[in-house]
Amino acid sequence: MEKRYFGTDGIRGRVGSSPITPEFMLKLGWAVGTAFRHHGGCRVIIGKDTRISGYMFESALEAGLSAAGAHVQLLGPMPTPAIAYLTRTFMADVGIVISASHNPFYDNGIKFFSAVGSKLPDSLELEIERLVDEPMTVVDSAQLGKVSRVEDASGRYIEFCKSSVPTSTSFKGFKLVLDCAHGATYKVAPSVFRELGAEVKVIGASPDGLNINEGVGSTHMAALSQAVVEHEADLGIAFDGDGDRVLMVDHAGNEVDGDELLYIIALDLHERGLLRGGVAGTLMTNLGLELALRERDIPFVRANVGDRYVMAQLRERDWIVGGESSGHIVCLHHTSTGDGIIAALQVLKALQSSGRTLAQACASMHKCPQKLINVRYAPGATSPLEQSAVKAAVVEAEQRLGEAGRVLLRLSGTEPLVRVMVEGQDAAQVEREAAALADVVAQILNG
Repeated sequence: MEKRYFGTDGIRGRVGSSPITPEFMLKLGWAVGTAFRHHGGCRVIIGKDTRISGYMFESALEAGLSAAGAHVQLLGPMPTPAIAYLTRTFMADVGIVISASHNPFYDNGIKFFSAVGSKLPDSLELEIERLVDEPMTVVDSAQLGKVSRVEDASGRYIEFCKSSVPTSTSFKGFKLVLDCAHGATYKVAPSVFRELGAEVKVIGASPDGLNINEGVGSTHMAALSQAVVEHEADLGIAFDGDGDRVLMVDHAGNEVDGDELLYIIALDLHERGLLRGGVAGTLMTNLGLELALRERDIPFVRANVGDRYVMAQLRERDWIVGGESSGHIVCLHHTSTGDGIIAALQVLKALQSSGRTLAQACASMHKCPQKLINVRYAPGATSPLEQSAVKAAVVEAEQRLGEAGRVLLRLSGTEPLVRVMVEGQDAAQVEREAAALADVVAQILNG
């Protein structure tokens, strides 16, 4: 069955527009509590990022869950991967994250984690959607769920992150700049790296509810690049609003994307004989990563775009490392989901072990020129991807690029965007083909 509310990463949209309304969140909380009560569980933890609407939706979810008889523990502002971890350690039945990740403050959304810290199965999401459309009931007053607040959530997660590197690890001598995107990592990330000995400068750590991801974070890297150069730091680390993505810049301010970070982590594990199997990327992963891994006889597989699909490939093959160009990196030997802080720690440890700078560590992976253009469309509009003119334009572009190039058009799972990606050997040709395809898509969308 096709889902009405759940996308590739939970439920997301503009605050005040269906389904991102207080009324829907009340009903969603009730539906989740009811579904899990049917399966024998009724303990829930809730965390959120720093956007202003989080308070409103937290209260609505809390009320709906209580009405269904679910007991709730509130974590406050915490990174998404922290909720995955704490769901496991508190032995909760479900973890809920109120966040729209890298989106602006006027968007929000809901993500869910199972008792083992993974995304919910499709069957359970469909059951929740079915219940949302049913009349809401309230359990007997004696069975209403209770609500409490967890006071030491940050400390627990900080220690968990530090445990992903050997206990003897010291990053003394590293000078870092952290960009916390005015988001969920603004408290915990600086503490993690400082407690491990690094000298840390911080930007993007003054959230006011409205400035999350605004000109900072992994979607706006210029501020971090400038800060790294100004502070003469060894490197910079940028998180997104909810802390499940990470990108970096080297000492000269040059951006290092998720493909390159994934390469550094995988190569370090391979050289130490700890890489189990191979590496999972996505359809958007740069061809350069695949070729660099092939040179070292490391298997590589592409999943559909979205961390849940990367995770599915890893679990199916019993591999431990995968990720996306956007910086969503999964290290299953340490945690159950993508975690920006833990991924950054693995990169730092790899640099420390090899004695290389970040720029040197990336040098043996040669990225192919790639151009991504986002074409916005009205929510609910017919997808242009099935239009004959778009299909013909894709075929023609692929023929011109030849075997050394790739074309990918897909709908974003989190925003009303058509993502047009072209990859090849010649940068100028890649730019031309991407622009031409984006124009075709825009013309179809605009009638």
